[in-house]
Amino acid sequence: MFSSLSSRLYRIGFNLFPAYRGTGGRVTYVAPDWQEVRVKLPLSWRTRNYVGTIFGGSIYGAVDPFYMMMLLKSLGDGYVVWDKEAEIRFKKPGRETLYATFTITDEELAAIRAELETSESVDRVYTVDLVDAEGVVHATVRKTVYVTTDQGTRA
Repeated sequence: MFSSLSSRLYRIGFNLFPAYRGTGGRVTYVAPDWQEVRVKLPLSWRTRNYVGTIFGGSIYGAVDPFYMMMLLKSLGDGYVVWDKEAEIRFKKPGRETLYATFTITDEELAAIRAELETSESVDRVYTVDLVDAEGVVHATVRKTVYVTTDQGTRA
């Protein structure tokens, strides 16, 4: 029950946080275990560019923080997680609300933990598509996330 309330409060917090709010994106769901997050990005006066489609910066900004946050929350204490690299590929102009669903599986978390038993750090690559209501992909974002343990961190 508390974890469900906690994830709802994080959802509300994201949507109120000025830096995220400025992207035009809205977090619609955060799973209690942080292994799924859903975002929607409407076409509005705040996200519309000169040619009437969703501004590329809004597309990227709306999806930027989630894999890092999901790993921080899912792995728990004792891990350091940073975004390392990002790439966005625009495939079709966004002329309507776009949606993104982020997922991290138990197997992925176990693989990270296992790799960190023998390596000082690990880079993981994640991909998320921004799709319209019919599931047509408008943009794909690829994020590389750096993960280490507290003991693996160097000053």
